[in-house]
Amino acid sequence: MTSKYWSPLVSELDPYKPGEQPKKQNVIKLNTNESPYGPSPKALQAMREACNDNLRLYPSFTSDRVRRAVSARLDVSFEQVFVGNGSDEVLAHTFNAFFHQSRPLLFPDISYSFYPTYCGLYGIAFTPVPVTQDFRIEPADFLPGAAHGPAGGIIVPNPNAPTGRALSLAEIERIVAGNPQCAVVIDEAYVDFGAESAVPLTSKYDNLLVVQTLSKSRALAGLRVGFAIGSPELIEGLNRVKDSFNSYPVDSLAEIGAAAAIEDTDHFEQTRRAVMKTRDELDAALRKLGFEAPRSLTNFIFARHPDHDAAKLAAGLREHGILVRHFRRPRIDQYLRISIGTDEECALLVKALSELLA
Repeated sequence: MTSKYWSPLVSELDPYKPGEQPKKQNVIKLNTNESPYGPSPKALQAMREACNDNLRLYPSFTSDRVRRAVSARLDVSFEQVFVGNGSDEVLAHTFNAFFHQSRPLLFPDISYSFYPTYCGLYGIAFTPVPVTQDFRIEPADFLPGAAHGPAGGIIVPNPNAPTGRALSLAEIERIVAGNPQCAVVIDEAYVDFGAESAVPLTSKYDNLLVVQTLSKSRALAGLRVGFAIGSPELIEGLNRVKDSFNSYPVDSLAEIGAAAAIEDTDHFEQTRRAVMKTRDELDAALRKLGFEAPRSLTNFIFARHPDHDAAKLAAGLREHGILVRHFRRPRIDQYLRISIGTDEECALLVKALSELLA
Protein backbone atom coordinates (compact mmCIF):
# COMPACT_ATOMS: atom_id res chain seq x y z
CA MET A 1 0.00 0.00 0.00
CA THR A 2 1.08 3.56 -0.70
CA SER A 3 -0.56 6.92 -0.08
CA LYS A 4 -0.22 10.39 -1.49
CA TYR A 5 -0.13 11.65 2.11
CA TRP A 6 3.00 9.72 2.99
CA SER A 7 6.33 11.51 3.16
CA PRO A 8 9.15 10.20 0.95
CA LEU A 9 10.75 8.76 4.09
CA VAL A 10 7.69 6.63 4.93
CA SER A 11 7.48 5.35 1.37
CA GLU A 12 11.07 4.12 1.50
CA LEU A 13 10.98 2.46 4.94
CA ASP A 14 11.43 -1.29 5.31
CA PRO A 15 9.82 -1.87 8.73
CA TYR A 16 10.99 -4.49 11.20
CA LYS A 17 8.91 -7.67 11.10
CA PRO A 18 8.36 -9.10 14.58
CA GLY A 19 7.67 -12.73 15.30
CA GLU A 20 4.12 -13.96 14.91
CA GLN A 21 1.76 -13.50 17.86
CA PRO A 22 -0.90 -16.19 17.26
CA LYS A 23 -4.53 -15.59 18.17
CA LYS A 24 -5.10 -19.26 18.94
CA GLN A 25 -4.43 -20.31 22.53
CA ASN A 26 -3.56 -23.98 21.95
CA VAL A 27 -0.21 -23.23 20.30
CA ILE A 28 3.27 -23.99 21.59
CA LYS A 29 4.96 -20.65 20.99
CA LEU A 30 8.69 -21.04 20.48
CA ASN A 31 9.19 -18.20 18.01
CA THR A 32 9.70 -14.93 19.93
CA ASN A 33 12.16 -15.78 22.74
CA GLU A 34 9.72 -15.04 25.54
CA SER A 35 10.24 -16.63 28.94
CA PRO A 36 8.36 -19.90 29.49
CA TYR A 37 7.88 -18.88 33.13
CA GLY A 38 5.86 -16.07 34.68
CA PRO A 39 7.27 -12.82 36.08
CA SER A 40 8.35 -12.37 39.67
CA PRO A 41 5.34 -12.80 42.02
CA LYS A 42 6.68 -9.80 43.92
CA ALA A 43 6.50 -7.70 40.76
CA LEU A 44 2.91 -8.78 40.09
CA GLN A 45 1.90 -8.02 43.67
CA ALA A 46 3.57 -4.60 43.58
CA MET A 47 1.66 -3.69 40.42
CA ARG A 48 -1.67 -4.90 41.86
CA GLU A 49 -1.15 -2.70 44.91
CA ALA A 50 -0.31 0.27 42.66
CA CYS A 51 -3.66 0.08 40.84
CA ASN A 52 -5.20 2.99 42.72
CA ASP A 53 -6.19 6.63 42.32
CA ASN A 54 -2.56 7.66 41.87
CA LEU A 55 -2.84 6.57 38.24
CA ARG A 56 -4.42 9.98 37.60
CA LEU A 57 -0.91 11.42 38.03
CA TYR A 58 1.91 11.39 35.50
CA PRO A 59 4.70 8.89 36.20
CA SER A 60 8.24 9.89 37.05
CA PHE A 61 9.79 11.29 33.88
CA THR A 62 13.20 10.02 35.02
CA SER A 63 12.06 6.51 36.14
CA ASP A 64 14.05 6.94 39.35
CA ARG A 65 12.73 3.78 41.03
CA VAL A 66 14.01 1.56 38.21
CA ARG A 67 17.28 3.47 38.01
CA ARG A 68 17.90 2.92 41.72
CA ALA A 69 17.12 -0.79 41.38
CA VAL A 70 19.45 -1.18 38.39
CA SER A 71 22.15 0.86 40.13
CA ALA A 72 22.06 -1.40 43.19
CA ARG A 73 21.80 -4.63 41.20
CA LEU A 74 24.65 -3.88 38.77
CA ASP A 75 26.84 -1.81 41.12
CA VAL A 76 26.88 1.33 38.99
CA SER A 77 26.04 4.91 39.88
CA PHE A 78 22.53 6.30 39.55
CA GLU A 79 23.83 8.78 36.94
CA GLN A 80 24.97 5.90 34.73
CA VAL A 81 21.47 4.50 34.19
CA PHE A 82 18.89 5.36 31.50
CA VAL A 83 15.44 3.73 31.34
CA GLY A 84 13.09 3.48 28.37
CA ASN A 85 9.96 1.80 27.01
CA GLY A 86 11.60 -1.52 26.22
CA SER A 87 15.16 -1.92 24.99
CA ASP A 88 13.93 -1.25 21.45
CA GLU A 89 13.10 2.34 22.41
CA VAL A 90 16.43 2.63 24.23
CA LEU A 91 18.15 1.43 21.06
CA ALA A 92 16.13 3.83 18.90
CA HIS A 93 17.24 6.77 21.04
CA THR A 94 20.79 5.42 20.96
CA PHE A 95 20.85 5.46 17.15
CA ASN A 96 19.51 9.02 17.15
CA ALA A 97 21.86 10.25 19.86
CA PHE A 98 25.19 8.78 18.75
CA PHE A 99 25.21 7.40 15.21
CA HIS A 100 24.53 10.45 13.01
CA GLN A 101 28.18 10.72 12.01
CA SER A 102 30.20 11.36 8.86
CA ARG A 103 31.50 7.77 9.03
CA PRO A 104 29.23 4.71 8.82
CA LEU A 105 27.84 2.68 11.69
CA LEU A 106 29.20 -0.88 11.91
CA PHE A 107 27.32 -3.97 13.06
CA PRO A 108 27.49 -7.70 12.22
CA ASP A 109 25.85 -8.65 8.95
CA ILE A 110 23.92 -11.36 10.78
CA SER A 111 22.45 -9.74 13.87
CA TYR A 112 19.28 -8.08 15.17
CA SER A 113 17.30 -7.13 12.07
CA PHE A 114 16.00 -3.94 13.70
CA TYR A 115 19.41 -2.27 13.26
CA PRO A 116 19.08 -1.56 9.50
CA THR A 117 15.49 -0.49 10.12
CA TYR A 118 16.65 2.19 12.56
CA CYS A 119 19.28 3.30 10.06
CA GLY A 120 16.59 3.70 7.41
CA LEU A 121 14.33 5.64 9.77
CA TYR A 122 17.03 8.05 10.93
CA GLY A 123 19.05 8.30 7.73
CA ILE A 124 22.18 6.71 9.17
CA ALA A 125 24.82 5.25 6.85
CA PHE A 126 25.93 1.77 7.85
CA THR A 127 28.33 -0.98 6.84
CA PRO A 128 27.51 -4.59 7.77
CA VAL A 129 30.59 -6.48 8.94
CA PRO A 130 30.48 -10.15 7.89
CA VAL A 131 30.59 -12.77 10.61
CA THR A 132 32.63 -15.90 9.96
CA GLN A 133 31.26 -19.02 8.30
CA ASP A 134 30.45 -20.46 11.72
CA PHE A 135 28.83 -17.15 12.81
CA ARG A 136 31.67 -15.86 15.01
CA ILE A 137 32.16 -12.12 15.40
CA GLU A 138 35.83 -11.23 14.91
CA PRO A 139 36.83 -8.20 17.07
CA ALA A 140 39.63 -7.33 14.64
CA ASP A 141 37.04 -6.69 11.93
CA PHE A 142 35.64 -3.78 13.99
CA LEU A 143 38.96 -2.02 14.57
CA PRO A 144 40.24 1.01 12.61
CA GLY A 145 42.42 -0.14 9.77
CA ALA A 146 40.07 -2.96 8.76
CA ALA A 147 38.56 -2.89 5.27
CA HIS A 148 35.84 -0.41 6.28
CA GLY A 149 38.10 2.23 7.88
CA PRO A 150 37.33 4.12 11.15
CA ALA A 151 33.75 3.71 12.35
CA GLY A 152 31.20 6.38 13.12
CA GLY A 153 29.65 4.04 15.68
CA ILE A 154 29.49 0.34 16.52
CA ILE A 155 26.68 -1.84 17.83
CA VAL A 156 27.11 -5.53 18.60
CA PRO A 157 24.55 -7.86 20.17
CA ASN A 158 26.19 -10.06 22.79
CA PRO A 159 25.15 -12.81 22.73
CA ASN A 160 24.31 -12.32 19.09
CA ALA A 161 20.82 -12.82 17.71
CA PRO A 162 19.76 -14.94 15.97
CA THR A 163 22.95 -17.06 16.16
CA GLY A 164 23.26 -17.31 19.96
CA ARG A 165 27.05 -16.96 19.88
CA ALA A 166 28.79 -14.75 22.43
CA LEU A 167 32.01 -12.75 22.72
CA SER A 168 34.19 -12.88 25.82
CA LEU A 169 34.65 -9.78 27.94
CA ALA A 170 38.23 -9.48 26.68
CA GLU A 171 37.00 -9.50 23.07
CA ILE A 172 34.43 -6.80 23.82
CA GLU A 173 37.07 -4.67 25.53
CA ARG A 174 39.27 -4.98 22.46
CA ILE A 175 36.50 -3.46 20.31
CA VAL A 176 35.72 -0.69 22.82
CA ALA A 177 39.34 0.26 23.52
CA GLY A 178 40.18 0.18 19.82
CA ASN A 179 37.48 2.71 18.87
CA PRO A 180 37.83 5.75 21.15
CA GLN A 181 36.58 7.97 18.33
CA CYS A 182 32.99 6.68 18.52
CA ALA A 183 30.28 5.23 20.75
CA VAL A 184 30.32 1.44 21.07
CA VAL A 185 27.01 -0.17 22.06
CA ILE A 186 26.74 -3.73 23.38
CA ASP A 187 23.16 -4.99 23.13
CA GLU A 188 22.78 -7.51 25.96
CA ALA A 189 19.18 -8.68 25.56
CA TYR A 190 20.24 -12.30 26.25
CA VAL A 191 23.27 -11.85 28.48
CA ASP A 192 21.67 -13.42 31.56
CA PHE A 193 21.66 -16.89 29.98
CA GLY A 194 25.38 -17.55 30.28
CA ALA A 195 27.43 -14.77 28.67
CA GLU A 196 29.69 -12.15 30.28
CA SER A 197 28.21 -8.68 30.70
CA ALA A 198 30.19 -5.63 29.62
CA VAL A 199 28.66 -3.48 32.38
CA PRO A 200 31.89 -3.53 34.46
CA LEU A 201 33.71 -1.91 31.53
CA THR A 202 31.42 1.16 31.55
CA SER A 203 33.37 2.66 34.47
CA LYS A 204 36.58 2.36 32.44
CA TYR A 205 35.46 3.53 28.98
CA ASP A 206 33.44 6.71 28.36
CA ASN A 207 32.45 5.53 24.88
CA LEU A 208 30.73 2.28 26.00
CA LEU A 209 26.96 1.91 26.35
CA VAL A 210 25.40 -1.41 27.47
CA VAL A 211 21.70 -2.02 26.77
CA GLN A 212 19.59 -4.62 28.58
CA THR A 213 15.92 -5.60 28.76
CA LEU A 214 13.46 -7.08 31.23
CA SER A 215 11.66 -8.95 28.44
CA LYS A 216 13.72 -12.14 28.46
CA SER A 217 15.31 -13.24 31.72
CA ARG A 218 12.77 -11.40 33.87
CA ALA A 219 9.72 -12.53 31.87
CA LEU A 220 8.29 -9.03 31.41
CA ALA A 221 8.03 -8.75 27.62
CA GLY A 222 4.50 -7.40 28.01
CA LEU A 223 5.61 -4.61 30.34
CA ARG A 224 8.06 -2.92 27.94
CA VAL A 225 10.98 -1.81 30.11
CA GLY A 226 14.61 -1.63 29.06
CA PHE A 227 17.64 0.27 30.28
CA ALA A 228 21.14 1.36 29.36
CA ILE A 229 24.34 1.69 31.39
CA GLY A 230 27.05 4.12 30.36
CA SER A 231 29.06 7.20 31.22
CA PRO A 232 27.08 10.21 32.46
CA GLU A 233 27.77 12.03 29.17
CA LEU A 234 26.22 9.19 27.14
CA ILE A 235 23.24 9.03 29.50
CA GLU A 236 22.75 12.79 29.14
CA GLY A 237 22.73 12.37 25.37
CA LEU A 238 19.98 9.75 25.65
CA ASN A 239 17.98 11.98 27.99
CA ARG A 240 18.18 14.88 25.54
CA VAL A 241 16.73 12.68 22.80
CA LYS A 242 14.11 11.13 25.12
CA ASP A 243 12.89 14.50 26.36
CA SER A 244 12.59 15.69 22.76
CA PHE A 245 10.41 12.69 21.95
CA ASN A 246 8.42 11.54 25.01
CA SER A 247 9.17 12.70 28.54
CA TYR A 248 7.13 9.87 30.11
CA PRO A 249 8.11 6.65 28.32
CA VAL A 250 7.68 4.31 31.32
CA ASP A 251 4.25 4.26 32.98
CA SER A 252 3.74 4.10 36.75
CA LEU A 253 2.78 0.42 36.88
CA ALA A 254 5.68 -0.56 34.64
CA GLU A 255 8.15 1.33 36.81
CA ILE A 256 6.90 -0.30 40.00
CA GLY A 257 6.79 -3.79 38.47
CA ALA A 258 10.20 -3.45 36.83
CA ALA A 259 11.89 -2.30 40.02
CA ALA A 260 10.34 -5.17 42.02
CA ALA A 261 11.42 -7.70 39.36
CA ILE A 262 15.01 -6.43 39.39
CA GLU A 263 15.09 -6.65 43.19
CA ASP A 264 13.70 -10.22 43.25
CA THR A 265 17.00 -11.99 42.63
CA ASP A 266 15.74 -15.37 43.87
CA HIS A 267 13.04 -15.65 41.19
CA PHE A 268 15.46 -14.34 38.56
CA GLU A 269 18.12 -16.93 39.38
CA GLN A 270 15.65 -19.80 39.61
CA THR A 271 13.98 -19.16 36.25
CA ARG A 272 17.07 -18.27 34.23
CA ARG A 273 18.84 -21.41 35.45
CA ALA A 274 15.81 -23.49 34.55
CA VAL A 275 15.89 -22.04 31.03
CA MET A 276 19.61 -22.78 30.66
CA LYS A 277 19.14 -26.37 31.87
CA THR A 278 16.31 -26.96 29.38
CA ARG A 279 18.33 -25.30 26.61
CA ASP A 280 21.26 -27.63 27.11
CA GLU A 281 18.99 -30.68 27.21
CA LEU A 282 17.18 -29.57 24.05
CA ASP A 283 20.51 -28.93 22.32
CA ALA A 284 21.58 -32.51 23.07
CA ALA A 285 18.24 -33.90 21.86
CA LEU A 286 18.41 -31.95 18.59
CA ARG A 287 21.95 -33.16 17.90
CA LYS A 288 20.77 -36.74 18.34
CA LEU A 289 18.26 -36.04 15.56
CA GLY A 290 21.07 -34.83 13.30
CA PHE A 291 20.70 -31.06 13.80
CA GLU A 292 23.72 -28.75 13.84
CA ALA A 293 23.84 -25.59 15.94
CA PRO A 294 26.35 -23.07 17.30
CA ARG A 295 26.72 -23.27 21.08
CA SER A 296 23.99 -21.02 22.45
CA LEU A 297 24.31 -18.73 25.46
CA THR A 298 20.78 -17.41 25.01
CA ASN A 299 17.21 -18.60 25.59
CA PHE A 300 17.02 -20.01 22.06
CA ILE A 301 18.85 -22.44 19.79
CA PHE A 302 19.78 -21.64 16.18
CA ALA A 303 19.75 -24.98 14.38
CA ARG A 304 19.80 -26.52 10.93
CA HIS A 305 19.39 -30.06 9.64
CA PRO A 306 21.73 -30.85 6.74
CA ASP A 307 19.18 -33.13 5.09
CA HIS A 308 15.95 -31.16 5.53
CA ASP A 309 14.79 -27.75 4.32
CA ALA A 310 14.23 -25.32 7.20
CA ALA A 311 11.13 -23.71 5.71
CA LYS A 312 9.49 -27.11 5.28
CA LEU A 313 10.37 -28.08 8.84
CA ALA A 314 8.88 -24.82 10.15
CA ALA A 315 5.70 -25.45 8.16
CA GLY A 316 5.53 -29.02 9.42
CA LEU A 317 5.92 -27.89 13.02
CA ARG A 318 3.12 -25.40 12.51
CA GLU A 319 0.85 -28.28 11.52
CA HIS A 320 1.76 -29.84 14.87
CA GLY A 321 0.75 -26.60 16.62
CA ILE A 322 4.34 -25.49 17.27
CA LEU A 323 5.70 -22.12 16.11
CA VAL A 324 9.41 -21.50 15.54
CA ARG A 325 11.16 -18.62 13.74
CA HIS A 326 12.46 -19.02 10.19
CA PHE A 327 14.36 -16.16 8.54
CA ARG A 328 14.29 -15.96 4.76
CA ARG A 329 17.65 -14.24 4.57
CA PRO A 330 20.91 -15.15 2.83
CA ARG A 331 23.28 -17.41 4.81
CA ILE A 332 20.68 -18.30 7.46
CA ASP A 333 17.65 -19.43 5.43
CA GLN A 334 18.32 -23.07 6.36
CA TYR A 335 18.26 -22.37 10.11
CA LEU A 336 15.43 -22.37 12.62
CA ARG A 337 15.55 -20.19 15.72
CA ILE A 338 13.85 -22.18 18.46
CA SER A 339 12.95 -20.43 21.72
CA ILE A 340 13.37 -22.42 24.91
CA GLY A 341 10.00 -23.41 26.37
CA THR A 342 9.13 -25.55 29.33
CA ASP A 343 10.49 -29.09 29.53
CA GLU A 344 7.09 -30.37 28.39
CA GLU A 345 6.96 -28.02 25.40
CA CYS A 346 10.46 -28.93 24.32
CA ALA A 347 9.66 -32.63 24.61
CA LEU A 348 6.69 -32.13 22.28
CA LEU A 349 8.94 -30.21 19.88
CA VAL A 350 11.46 -33.07 19.77
CA LYS A 351 8.65 -35.59 19.23
CA ALA A 352 7.20 -33.56 16.35
CA LEU A 353 10.62 -33.11 14.73
CA SER A 354 11.26 -36.85 15.02
CA GLU A 355 8.07 -37.53 13.10
CA LEU A 356 8.86 -34.90 10.46
CA LEU A 357 12.38 -36.21 9.91
CA ALA A 358 11.10 -39.74 9.55
